Amino acid sequence: MSNVEVELLSREGCHLCEDALVELEKLSAERPLTIHIVDIDADPALRNHYAFRIPVVRVGGHDLCEGRISKADLRAAFAGIA
Repeated sequence: MSNVEVELLSREGCHLCEDALVELEKLSAERPLTIHIVDIDADPALRNHYAFRIPVVRVGGHDLCEGRISKADLRAAFAGIA
């Protein structure tokens, strides 16, 4: 399995974002992931687009899952990624 570059769209103080990061870190024990945390509030375009949809997990610019994210959600979302 090759390393997957993952973006976690987040904002400071978001408990769901913190939970999603924990689940991504758990998944990274099973498959190689590089997790990049992106603060949507640092980019007006991202803030406007994702205002209340965070957290969002993206790979290659594609949104895989958002909101309350479980390990099962992540496994399903990453199932088709080599």
